Amino acid sequence: MTILVVTGTGTEIGKTIVTAAVAAAFRDLRVAVLKPAQTGLAPGEPGDAAEVARLAGAHVTAVELARYPEPLAPETAARRAGLPPVRPYEIAEAAQKLETEHDLVLVEGAGGLLVRYDERGATLADAARLLAAPVLVVAPAGLGTLNATALTTEALRTRGLACRGVVVGSMPAEPDLASRCNIDDLPVAAGVPLLGAVPAGSGTLEPADFQVRAASWLAPELGGNRTAG
Repeated sequence: MTILVVTGTGTEIGKTIVTAAVAAAFRDLRVAVLKPAQTGLAPGEPGDAAEVARLAGAHVTAVELARYPEPLAPETAARRAGLPPVRPYEIAEAAQKLETEHDLVLVEGAGGLLVRYDERGATLADAARLLAAPVLVVAPAGLGTLNATALTTEALRTRGLACRGVVVGSMPAEPDLASRCNIDDLPVAAGVPLLGAVPAGSGTLEPADFQVRAASWLAPELGGNRTAG
């Protein structure tokens, strides 16, 4: 696993914090995080890639390809800003260039898997296909996640893409009944292993604390030491 694409079942579900946790867990590697399209931020504001590097540590290189000011899907945000969109081949080329100087490249998408990046309808899935890279799906914990996660992993399979597994992006400290049941049910619904659960609020931890705890949230496949259950 040299390049791993990180997507989600939607937006604001913890993709950036999961990406940071994976980067932190692989602390002995040279890691790059690539954010193809950052939306909703003005120039100079720290974006998702910078947040991953802040939380995960000095071994992480942060790269952002394009930034659009409005918090919209990348294609919509680019069109409204009058700026060029990011195309799949540009994402693939950037990831492959980073791969030559890093042991692991994490490509964090915007929103869900099939969010449009350009006017042709290209998505993060197209970039993953060009890279022949596995995809990690980040999902919420609560009610409704089984269907959304199953749809995402089905979309990956129909496109011939490998899904590495699912990580719950924000597990409540006191989970309700649905969240507790979903820990067992997500692998069945999605047809892929559950590779971790990141506690809600982990992004507010001090970086040193985040880096120490990250491995306990993730399975060995993602550099962690979390056991099943």
